[in-house]
Amino acid sequence: MRTRARGGTAPRPTLPTRTRALFLVLVSLLATIPAVGLVMSTGGEAEAHGTPMKPASRTFLCWQDGLTDTGEIKPVNPACKAAAQVSGTTPFYNWFSVLRSDGAGRTDGFVPDGQLCSGGNTSFTGFNQPRDDWPLTHLTSGATVDFSYNAWAAHPGWFYVYITKDGFDPTRTLTWDDMEEQPFLSVDHPPLKGSPGTVDANYSWTGQLPEGKSGRHIVYMVWQRSDSAETFYSCSDVVFDGGNGEVTGIKEPGNPPTEPVPGQCTATRSTTGSWNGGYQSQVTVTNSGDIPMLGWMVDWTLPAGQRVDSLWNGNATYQGQDIMVHNAGHNGSLSPGQSATFGYVVSGSGGDSTTSLPCRVG
Repeated sequence: MRTRARGGTAPRPTLPTRTRALFLVLVSLLATIPAVGLVMSTGGEAEAHGTPMKPASRTFLCWQDGLTDTGEIKPVNPACKAAAQVSGTTPFYNWFSVLRSDGAGRTDGFVPDGQLCSGGNTSFTGFNQPRDDWPLTHLTSGATVDFSYNAWAAHPGWFYVYITKDGFDPTRTLTWDDMEEQPFLSVDHPPLKGSPGTVDANYSWTGQLPEGKSGRHIVYMVWQRSDSAETFYSCSDVVFDGGNGEVTGIKEPGNPPTEPVPGQCTATRSTTGSWNGGYQSQVTVTNSGDIPMLGWMVDWTLPAGQRVDSLWNGNATYQGQDIMVHNAGHNGSLSPGQSATFGYVVSGSGGDSTTSLPCRVG
């Protein structure tokens, strides 16, 4: 049965759910485990915005290729340079944000042909270009490897890993007909390592690459959140030539940048109204860095005995008293110094004296 039916969702594992990146550009070869079609449940809680690290995505490797000591983006790789000419350099700093807030795990029939690598997100259009000079990860067909995925913010979910069909031509527009119909790996909430929002946080799992592959291919990952419709999409350019995860096509491979952290934001809260048994708040999010950002996330813990009854100009997820608000579609893109607001109404006594809330780009 075709799992990517028009407008359909990625196949969801049936095993029970429990549950800025480990910056590596080498794929480690490990001991053999079950092969194609593997479904994994690894325990722990998977949480984050992000993008694949192993094998690394176009957006991540182009960020690595373009980032200079001064924090400017000046791509060296020809394909990365062409992406910047189309979409500017803001997507390079926001390499972890190739997402659709309304994705709900959908693939074929939702993401248009020719837009797979951007997930249909117009901010990343430059990364859809059919070229044979994107940065490459060198792999061995059938090898068992260690995958990892950047962890930039807290969200649980599933990962589905597809690959292009035999005969794939990277110089032709990528369509859904170029992709194998089934993911060769489906991973159920892999464990989180490190602290989200840092360059050291990641999910990792071990799996076997497809047998019989040779030459150029794209590994395509779909990350579907289990607590909202938000879904992430990515292309990782690979070549099956007997390699062990070496990366070529970027400047100074093996000497990855760790600074600067992509952007900064601040969030301030104020009470705009109160009454017996509740209050209303407004939060102002400001791009306090010196580069544009495509999205933001604010998280805080609500005082005991309180709950949010309504919230506007943002998308919220709740876990007990812990709240995370991601920007709405219209107010995530902020230039340096620009601000956006969201508001919410709380029921419960005691009010809230907090004025500053944690904020992250994403």
